[in-house]
Amino acid sequence: MKKFMTLLVKEIRELITKQLVVSLVLMMALFYFIGTITRSEAQRAAGKQKISVYDLDRSPLSGQLVGGLETMNFQVAKVQAADTAAAVSEAKNSETNVLLVIPQGFGDAVSRSASMNVETYTFLRNFSVMGARTSGLLRAVVSAINNVLSDNVLKEKIPGADPQSLKNPIKTKDFIVIKSRMAEGSAALIAGFVSSQSMLIPVILMMIIIYSSQMVISAIAMEKQNKTLETLLTVPISRASIVAAKMLAAGLAGLLSAAIYMLGFRNYMSGLTGDIASAPGVSQVVQKLGLALDAKALVLLGVSLFFAILCALAMATILGVLAEDFRSAQSLIMPMVFLVMIPYFITLFTDVKSLSLPVKVLVLAIPFSHPFLATQNIFLENYGAVWFGILYMAVLFTVLVVIAARIFSSDKVLTMKLRWGKKKKTVF
Repeated sequence: MKKFMTLLVKEIRELITKQLVVSLVLMMALFYFIGTITRSEAQRAAGKQKISVYDLDRSPLSGQLVGGLETMNFQVAKVQAADTAAAVSEAKNSETNVLLVIPQGFGDAVSRSASMNVETYTFLRNFSVMGARTSGLLRAVVSAINNVLSDNVLKEKIPGADPQSLKNPIKTKDFIVIKSRMAEGSAALIAGFVSSQSMLIPVILMMIIIYSSQMVISAIAMEKQNKTLETLLTVPISRASIVAAKMLAAGLAGLLSAAIYMLGFRNYMSGLTGDIASAPGVSQVVQKLGLALDAKALVLLGVSLFFAILCALAMATILGVLAEDFRSAQSLIMPMVFLVMIPYFITLFTDVKSLSLPVKVLVLAIPFSHPFLATQNIFLENYGAVWFGILYMAVLFTVLVVIAARIFSSDKVLTMKLRWGKKKKTVF
């Protein structure tokens, strides 16, 4: 055991270098900085929206329209200009993103219940995610105008009536049913909450697998290139212990790196999308529907993640043996990337149950698909599917470890190479 711990410490020291620690700290600081900026921008975008209004009608009804916009979370800036072109130029040079032009005769047309076109000018100042909110602001302006005008007409035609009840006589009470649990709430909000929770696990696992696998493959390749692997194999310790030490060291380094990356990534995403769980009524509905991961669910999810990481490290160990030097090791990481990306994108955009049988078998044969699906299966109480995935990954890991141990127990660990397009020279 002492020899194994010495070997494990040696492997960890080779993987966790000062350069790695510095890069992780800088990456964490970068994510925190970006997350803070995006959060402040999102809060600013969710506040009062500025809109410029050029009123050519100047009627009491157009005045009511401007007042109605002010009560609907819009900060109205009235434009005084000679014509529409001058108003557009003035609004473009201001901080507003939308100019509303109320044409002459607007009040008279509305009083006669006739339709009337208003002009809106949207200033796209950038094409970022925050800049794209301008189109949403434009839709909100048009909706606000229609609400104000229709409310005024209904109040005049039917005094004492509630305009909202007249326009929307049918109202709905939305209920969400999951298995035997039911709660009143918005299905869209709950779906967004579950999606945000389910998306985090695949991203974490994807980073751990890719990062850890790259470290294992690169470490073995460097040992072969520097001829230190031959020395390591002469140490009086079993080949299985050498394989286990390499896997465990890479797993620990990968977990550390992925944890730091994901802390920063989570801060960045919360700044970009906001905290869905804090939306009105969401937390109560989540509790009623049992969509909060309790201790049992977290343990089950952790076991699934653990076996997926073990399978990845076993695959990486075998691939690392095929590397001739450090340069060739970089190309050998691609099979691992494909095996992670295929289930990630498929499970992100569709339900595995709806896939055709060949595609479904392909997805479920990839071990990394099972932890991707684990969160949703736990929420839906499909514990059988989660345990099947864990059992499958355990069996696959055992098979891969046996293959890796046999390779390290023979001379193949030093002679196995991948030769891309190299032809044997013929000597005459």
